[in-house]
Amino acid sequence: MAASTITRAVIPAAGAGTRLLPATKVVPKELMPLIDRPVIQWAVEEAIASGVNDLLIVTSRGKSLIADHFDRHEELEHLLERRQKERELEAVRSVGEGARFHYTRQAEPLGLGHAVLQGAAHIGHHPFGVLLPDDVMVGSQPVLGQLAAHLQPGVCVVAAIPVPRAEASRYGIASGRMQDGVMQVEHLVEKPPPGKVTTDPAWAVMGRYVLDGGIFDVLAGLPPGAGGEIQLTDALAERAREGRLLAVAFEGRRYDVGDQLGYVKAVVRAALDRPDLAPAVSRYLRDLMESDRW
Repeated sequence: MAASTITRAVIPAAGAGTRLLPATKVVPKELMPLIDRPVIQWAVEEAIASGVNDLLIVTSRGKSLIADHFDRHEELEHLLERRQKERELEAVRSVGEGARFHYTRQAEPLGLGHAVLQGAAHIGHHPFGVLLPDDVMVGSQPVLGQLAAHLQPGVCVVAAIPVPRAEASRYGIASGRMQDGVMQVEHLVEKPPPGKVTTDPAWAVMGRYVLDGGIFDVLAGLPPGAGGEIQLTDALAERAREGRLLAVAFEGRRYDVGDQLGYVKAVVRAALDRPDLAPAVSRYLRDLMESDRW
């Protein structure tokens, strides 16, 4: 388990998942499976592996299945016991093991910053993590724990990856000098227009954050930003202007599972990372590439 200076985290899970419709018409996008684990479980397991055991999940109407997933299912457990399905029983019992779950609702879709703000009463002034389930991050060390290792009082830390300058307009872009994997962020801009970013690669902020509790006061005072929503990026940009924002070039891979192609890539990668599936999946992919049907 990675050492951590935080024990609390917020997981925003109120989005509509429109990029994966119609699959997400009834099933929350956070419960779309990567092999046999829903994407939100990957975020929860990353948090637990980072030493975080107090999790607030921000949901919305129609998302009660998320709480059901992390709850006990005694009838299913008894059925598996009777059928002596020990592996499946352990998998069911271990869901969310080691964490305390809390839930609150974002009544209106007013942006990521507004979703994080729903955690103010629960988190208080403690530093805390934020994990976006759409971003599945896999590394030899949990990404949230990598960020927490750089936490300082009154400072926020964000995960960053290098992206081609031509793609910078798709992301929040941090500017500053990256040295030994850490950047003192000087500017942070959400989806800058083409041509605005001059560095190549650019450093894009991804869905893991370690925030100081004071960020709630910043969020509460923000006017609506892009799309008429309260943007977390705007609050972090204020921290950058104060010299209180770090970006960490984390070790690991990131997949955007809220996007169709990203979801497919994540499923394939998850299969190749599993010893029980990797040989057969590798053979299948080789056969597929070599076949006349390709």
